[in-house]
Amino acid sequence: MSIPVDYVERVYAGVLGKIIGVYLGRPFEGWSHERILSELGEINYYVNDTLKLPLILTDDDITGTFTFLRAIPDYDHDPNLTPAQIGQTWLNYIIDKRTILWWGGLGNSTEHTAYLRLKQGIQAPESGSARLNSKVVSEQIGAQIFIDGWAMVVPGDPQRAADLARRAASVSHDGEAIYGAQVIAAMESMAFVEPDLNKLIDTAVTFIPKDSTIYQLIADVRGWREKYSDWHDARLKIVQNYGYDCYSGNCHMVPNHALIHLGLLYGNDDFQQSLIITNTSGWDTDCNSANVGCLMGIKNGLAGIDAGPDWRTPVADQLYLPTADGGRSISDAVTETYHIANIGRKLAGQAPVAPKNGARFHFSLPGSRQSFRAEDSSVLHLENLAGKGLELHWHGATAAHPARAATPTFIPPEAVHMPGYDLLASPTLFSGQVLKASVTAKKGPVTCALFVRYYGPDDTLILLPGPSKKLRDGDSFIFEWQIPNLDGAPIAQVGLELSSDSGSDGVLVLDWMTWEGDPQVVFKRPSHNGTLWARAWVNAMDYFDPFWPEAFRLIQDHGTGMVIQGGRDWQDYQVKAVITPHMIASFGLAVRVQGLARYYELQLDRVGKVRLLKALDGIQVLAEKDFAFSFGSPYELQINVNRGQIDAYINQQPIFAIEDQERPLENGGIALVCEGGRIGCEEVSVSPLPLRPLA
Repeated sequence: MSIPVDYVERVYAGVLGKIIGVYLGRPFEGWSHERILSELGEINYYVNDTLKLPLILTDDDITGTFTFLRAIPDYDHDPNLTPAQIGQTWLNYIIDKRTILWWGGLGNSTEHTAYLRLKQGIQAPESGSARLNSKVVSEQIGAQIFIDGWAMVVPGDPQRAADLARRAASVSHDGEAIYGAQVIAAMESMAFVEPDLNKLIDTAVTFIPKDSTIYQLIADVRGWREKYSDWHDARLKIVQNYGYDCYSGNCHMVPNHALIHLGLLYGNDDFQQSLIITNTSGWDTDCNSANVGCLMGIKNGLAGIDAGPDWRTPVADQLYLPTADGGRSISDAVTETYHIANIGRKLAGQAPVAPKNGARFHFSLPGSRQSFRAEDSSVLHLENLAGKGLELHWHGATAAHPARAATPTFIPPEAVHMPGYDLLASPTLFSGQVLKASVTAKKGPVTCALFVRYYGPDDTLILLPGPSKKLRDGDSFIFEWQIPNLDGAPIAQVGLELSSDSGSDGVLVLDWMTWEGDPQVVFKRPSHNGTLWARAWVNAMDYFDPFWPEAFRLIQDHGTGMVIQGGRDWQDYQVKAVITPHMIASFGLAVRVQGLARYYELQLDRVGKVRLLKALDGIQVLAEKDFAFSFGSPYELQINVNRGQIDAYINQQPIFAIEDQERPLENGGIALVCEGGRIGCEEVSVSPLPLRPLA
């Protein structure tokens, strides 16, 4: 497989098309065509303001698409990745009844049904089979809505894309649902190298049975395109022959797959027109719009998206991915683009790319914002035309009225009470880490400063100013700022502040911004009111509420629960916690946590054992000793991780020293773990360790 020269930029256009499609169609998801026309008219742009809904929100189409694809790097880019491994990826990242899926119940929600099968130990593809779950349940739309990423990692290889789509879709679906997913994936893969829509369709249908409903549907819609010049006439034919009343279930694949082809075939190769038709037609608008947007983005690139109205500025690349790996929940289209593109490059035998030495924010793609927004548009606007840096154009900014631009590092205020899917997230920036930024005064002079905002009393945002520098016209400077102790408060934003003594106009370029190092932080209940300190822990417990006497009272009725903090940028560190077990089966402290099924844990068991466990495709006991604990007695647990070395302590006494050499977990956050009962804890501390010398 060869990689196209413009691969990364085309992936970016596909990711943007996906999220634009979701944000466009989500506010009226499930509406009929007639209601849409009556209340909104043709959908030619975002309608969230009209319906008084947020534009940027959590959505299963986005989270599932960019999360399930992590199976490939999680399984070392194995070209023979199996449905069972993708199913295991579901179990790692999905939090029961809280993230990614529509939790509609067994036999009602297809994905929820498949998830329950997986939890019962039924591996994919049996977990999604019609034999087990019925034809109706297994042929709903979910196989299609999560599929775009699998296509984007194999550009120009539709056969492989269709095969990956089959494997991924079979975790939860069967039959016609898989065929529809294969068609979309094959078209998107081929769109990297073939601009002709009809050729994309011709190729895609070769991968599905000719006697399938999806095959016949596509032929019919193409025939109606030849017969009818008005898409409304073709839509009526779809309603009559493939409408919702023809298929059982809540949201069947077949009707919605038809509307995707309707939008593409009548869209005249135009991004906006294709989305107008797909969304105005109704039914599962965010899902259909997302697939159309992704395909059109890949096929026609950024130029195709930018040819119509300004889709990109309101979005500013922003997206949320709430999963059990909370350090990746606050994300953006550029970050996800490079995750996808580097998977594709690895599969093609090429080295990964990391612009500007791997900076978190690098603005290397044309028009990219990476969720940076001007706080006051009267004094500041942002531009990035050439993908060389984010330009901050200020107008009359003074010390009394500075210009600020910021990007979220945790749940932003407007998302705290978001409707629909919950936003579970860990902060991405912590005390003790070093924030760096490279800036140039393109047109000065200007005083530039870093700042962060964190959640304080009553969950209000408090601004903490960082270092500042006066820059003359043409000056460049690299900031370095170690984030001070914030008493465990979650950091919500990071940004730049600009001011001028004369109140003049000017331009500053943010070339890149990043942070590095492991945190130096103590997580505890703050002395003031507020709850976001607790929400900074990704909650995978039956009960974790901030009103109990202990800061952390964790209760799990069945099985194992966790609360998780931190992310994949944490590597070598020490974590300590004094934990008091009450009625409990087992409890522990975990490190290098990458989800619910990938971590190391120092576990104390009620049967009188202490163990060092490794969760990775099951639970492995790395070491075990006799150790009896007592209910109501506190125990200080400590784990040091330094490269492959894991050292564990109880009450400051060494318990285990292990070198993990077989598929070691190299990074990840921390967790408190609780099985079958209750534990209490007042604080958890994390501090960096010196790097262990290479052997």
